[in-house]
Amino acid sequence: MSFSLDDLETRVAERAKAPPEESWTARLLAGGPPRAAKKFGEEAVELVIALAEGDKGPIVAEAADVLYHLLVGLHSRNVHLAEVMLELEKRTAQSGLAEKAARPK
Repeated sequence: MSFSLDDLETRVAERAKAPPEESWTARLLAGGPPRAAKKFGEEAVELVIALAEGDKGPIVAEAADVLYHLLVGLHSRNVHLAEVMLELEKRTAQSGLAEKAARPK
């Protein structure tokens, strides 16, 4: 099976159209961007804890939660994954160390 972040973004967009009583995605989005952002933050903290503890199973599960909630948050602000990927592509033009060294002081 091959499942991508693009597939997940499509699924988030589809589920966003459902009534909030039928879809967790729709329920999160009904609370507006602040609700989606708060839930993303909660999941991010849970991932940080899992990473610190080091057990692979919880890390994988929490990372999946983070990716899902990130895409819900992006959807809440009409930001598409392709836009984020384009930004990441731009950032690969030079190393992070070179980019930091070139910043005005």
